[in-house]
Amino acid sequence: MCLAIPGKIVEIVDVENCIAKVEVGGVKRNVNIGMLDKDEARIGDYVLIHVGFAMSKVDEKEAEETLRTLQELGQYQEEFEQFSSSDN
Repeated sequence: MCLAIPGKIVEIVDVENCIAKVEVGGVKRNVNIGMLDKDEARIGDYVLIHVGFAMSKVDEKEAEETLRTLQELGQYQEEFEQFSSSDN
């Protein structure tokens, strides 16, 4: 099962192509933020990531609660491994 996982935008890598570096569990990967409004994705914001795309913006509290819940359900490790093994 694939889930969207929350991550924190730590850098805008390519404004023109809507690419941001997002951190999840200490691992940083480039993701496409083109599905978000241009003014909606800033450094420090949290987004839900699914297959390399930021699907929506979430607040920090919601991101932390989601990660905690995924860890409790045992789903987070699989998603984290997929995120950490992706190329970027």
